[in-house]
Amino acid sequence: MSTLAEKVNLLKSAFPKLIVEHTEFRGQTTLVINSGSDLLKICHFLKHQLGFEMLLDLTAVDNLETSPRWMLVYHLWNIKENCMLRLRISTNEDPPTFPTVSHIWPASNWLEREVYDMFGIRFQGHPDLRRILMWDEYPWHPMRKDFPLAGRSWQGSNGLFTEPAPLEGGPFHILPGHHPSEPRAHPQQ
Repeated sequence: MSTLAEKVNLLKSAFPKLIVEHTEFRGQTTLVINSGSDLLKICHFLKHQLGFEMLLDLTAVDNLETSPRWMLVYHLWNIKENCMLRLRISTNEDPPTFPTVSHIWPASNWLEREVYDMFGIRFQGHPDLRRILMWDEYPWHPMRKDFPLAGRSWQGSNGLFTEPAPLEGGPFHILPGHHPSEPRAHPQQ
């Protein structure tokens, strides 16, 4: 049994040039990786060598005004030794793209779909990358900081018009007392 600090040191010695930052704050450990191409090597090592068997959460951050703009944050848990590690990775790519970790942690399948749906971040190699919350024809990604809350303006023949962003609706509606299955929960044929 080793401490989290020992695990972090093992990871840093295995990948000395790939981890660019290591911070500790209020008992939380965060490691920053320098590029997406190294993500899979580090995640595989974290799971199979250091025992971080559970992906608790995956989220994204849109830093619209700063560089790099896009950041992914993985929260990993070592169940046997009761320790958590946060892993961050950033990119300026447009469109933003990262490799999928769904073959390492199957729980990331829906989490990556949610990040794609809300932020437009693509995951290379994902087995089923499609929207999970918004309908397929929805033109925007609602968690982006450039999401048009006031709608989009366009010049018509009679002047300037604003088309509001569609914030409600979708392909299905649930009636009171009726609980149909969400169609996106089932694989497409």
